[in-house]
Amino acid sequence: MINENKIIVGSEEWCSLPDLNIPAIKARVDSGAKTSSIHAINIQPFKKEGIPWVNFDIPPIQNDGKTSVHCEAEIVDRRTVKSSSGISERRYVIKTSVALGEASWEIELTLANRDSMGYRMLLGREAMSGRMLVDPEARFLFGQKSTAHLNELYQPNQPARQGLKIGLLASDPNLYSNQRIMEAGEARGHEMHFLNIRHCYMKLDATNPEIHYRGGRILNDLDAVIPRIRPSQTFYGCALTRQFEALKIFTLNSAAAISQSRDKLFSLQLLLQNGLEIPTTGFANSPLDTSDLIKMVGGSPLIVKLLEGTQGKGVVLTETKKAAESVINAFKSLHANILVQEFVKEANGKDIRCFVIDGKVVASIQREAAPGEFRANLHQGGTASVVKVTPEEKRIAIKAAKTMNLKVAGVDIIRSAKGPLLLEINSSPGLEGIESATNKDIAGKMIAAIEKHVGWKTEK
Repeated sequence: MINENKIIVGSEEWCSLPDLNIPAIKARVDSGAKTSSIHAINIQPFKKEGIPWVNFDIPPIQNDGKTSVHCEAEIVDRRTVKSSSGISERRYVIKTSVALGEASWEIELTLANRDSMGYRMLLGREAMSGRMLVDPEARFLFGQKSTAHLNELYQPNQPARQGLKIGLLASDPNLYSNQRIMEAGEARGHEMHFLNIRHCYMKLDATNPEIHYRGGRILNDLDAVIPRIRPSQTFYGCALTRQFEALKIFTLNSAAAISQSRDKLFSLQLLLQNGLEIPTTGFANSPLDTSDLIKMVGGSPLIVKLLEGTQGKGVVLTETKKAAESVINAFKSLHANILVQEFVKEANGKDIRCFVIDGKVVASIQREAAPGEFRANLHQGGTASVVKVTPEEKRIAIKAAKTMNLKVAGVDIIRSAKGPLLLEINSSPGLEGIESATNKDIAGKMIAAIEKHVGWKTEK
């Protein structure tokens, strides 16, 4: 509506930002706010011909994390703005045109994370001054936008998807395994995103659950996630993985599978219940039971494992009963939970790592400890070589991964006089040793497993 030279608007209106290629965005008209702002994520300043500019993405539709418009604009200021919650923050300020009905004019907009707000845009009094009158009881005087209309406006502007959008949830982008997975995904035509576990945070909500990345980027539009979680980050990493699962995003290993594989005692109990043999293992709570615990697993030499230890760490080989008692009692005095396990002498410092992907052993190596070391320290030194596993060893590896519900697993086996014994199963197995020894593209096979599960067909 028009009143002389001023537009009469309601408390909410649909407007457009033609310079930013935003055909429709719902704005809160708020004369109590001085500055206008818009919800922006992935904000990155840069210079164009020596002038400060900024790149950013605008998700223009509330509760829609998949529709996004990439924008860039010249920075006209960087200003401290106090939000409605009373928190002050530094924001980039840009100038752009706004259109409402038949009228259009230039306004200043601050770029802010308004995801917790009810509106993607706020129109403040500086933008209204001399141009608008507000009827606080009215809404959408220039028309309402339906979901179907918004889809028509925005879908043609969304870039065509050439591949899957895959997130690698991990800690160190420079780790060999992580670099290889990123390279393999890109080589197969997918859009890869490294997601640092510490930079992710989540919104728990019955109607609109979300996962955000530092800077406000919403991760709900991922097709798949590859969790590679350090043992020290199991709790938070699995919480994030569960949230991705809640969003119906495919995860190569589930949070439940990772959690139970990290519980050494529970995982051994599950494996035994499913008919998989392990070295004789003991577990006790009290130091008073140490002597019988040692006898129970066949006496010394034996291996003492910290339940909370990471792979290869917190593992001690004790040669004598006295040494075993000292180590066990020392750990017990620290209130540490331990496993006591028989030492399989005939393994001769070697074990077999089977790499299982989607129910198949895709590669296997034999690892031999460095001189003066023993099998538990294989990953810290020693050598790896290609080995042909027996049908029984292959069966054990596949069944172990299936028992733990892991689509990707490193299964460690030793050869004993009793036959192959299962040592442990790793939900985030390293790729460097096995790819180097076998010359197989294990990372590519992991990406292929994702393609299969999400129904992606690569062009031949």
